[in-house]
Amino acid sequence: MPRNEPTEVTDGWGGERSPKRRKAMRYGVPVAVAGVSAAMIGLVPAFAGSAPDLPKISAQDLIAKVAKSDVQQLSGTVRVTTDLGLPSLPGVGGGAGGGAQGGDGASAAPQQKLMELASGAHTLRVAADGPEKQRVSIVDKAAEYSLVHNGKDVWAYDSGSNTAVHSTAPGERSGKQHRAPGGLPKDLKTATPQDLAKQALEAAGDTTSVTVDGTAKVAGRDAYQLLIKPKQAGSTVGSIRVAVDAANGVPLKFTLTPKSGGAAAVDVGYTNVDFAKPAASTFSFTPPKGAKVVNGDKERATAQRGHGKDAPSRKDLAKDMDGLNVIGKGWTSIATIKGDGPGLPSGKDKDKAKGAGGDVGKFLDSIGDEANGKFGSGRVFSTRLVNALVTDNGTVYVGAVDKQTLINAANAAK
Repeated sequence: MPRNEPTEVTDGWGGERSPKRRKAMRYGVPVAVAGVSAAMIGLVPAFAGSAPDLPKISAQDLIAKVAKSDVQQLSGTVRVTTDLGLPSLPGVGGGAGGGAQGGDGASAAPQQKLMELASGAHTLRVAADGPEKQRVSIVDKAAEYSLVHNGKDVWAYDSGSNTAVHSTAPGERSGKQHRAPGGLPKDLKTATPQDLAKQALEAAGDTTSVTVDGTAKVAGRDAYQLLIKPKQAGSTVGSIRVAVDAANGVPLKFTLTPKSGGAAAVDVGYTNVDFAKPAASTFSFTPPKGAKVVNGDKERATAQRGHGKDAPSRKDLAKDMDGLNVIGKGWTSIATIKGDGPGLPSGKDKDKAKGAGGDVGKFLDSIGDEANGKFGSGRVFSTRLVNALVTDNGTVYVGAVDKQTLINAANAAK
């Protein structure tokens, strides 16, 4: 069997884990901040040595093993590193303690932490005991952010601002039984190896090559390496490697490498993990003395009322989505949002934009490349994974595809 260098990360960065939503995939974790899209360094060799000698297994059987995994109790740490090629922005990736400006509970809001996971390296410490109890903490050098779900209660605490937000789990508010991920914001569920692996496997089809590529040692445990590669030439994804626990089928590490090479764009992996039942005290939370306690349910209700007449209604939001469409399939799917012009200035319009307001043309050149085709003209904005074409009439084409694939899509749409 092919042998690979061990891929365990050894620096104690942490992540999360949690119980399952449905029987086939109950290994999913309730928290993991994002993103994104979460989400998510290249494979980092932990130490020299041989990969574990494990019985051979087919890709189909390994996928089935992942799907049947029913681990609901665990604790550990995960290192989350994302390198999407995005520019550094104030307040993004600044660590767990960066208090945001805004509402009473803004600095402790989970959505704020999603933004911080969009770039750089982060440590998460996680624990889960069935669908009713989970805890995840984002650890920074100077502060810590924790999200604790225990039955009907959900607490979010930011030590940097000493602010705690208390909310009622959605299932309790509706009177229906709730499940682990239900008590947490949706986007907080996509930065753990389990959930990222699930998404990748669900996307596998005739556009995807899935093989078993040797073995590895991850978080001190023997693991098989599942290698997922797009068959479609236009995709910007080079490969996805998932390390699967040989004993219980839990994904231990997820690494996405762009076709352009270099460091992985997304790398999420346990650095240590224990599948024993966590102590009950792990899921207990009492706000520290002097902490500001915010009623999250009340804030949510206020936000839903929209602060008056100016708030968009559901009907308005639905109307705004009318222009959204997805073309293509598999790894080269492209989301399109039809514009009604004008879009960003390009060509002669870009030159005219130079003037009293500043050198707009120079600015556009610094953040995107001009593109032309049957569709007209526009600009392509790129990261290491995702590219977006904004045409001169305001239509947007975006996907994990290369520039030419976007242009081809825009030309075909005319």
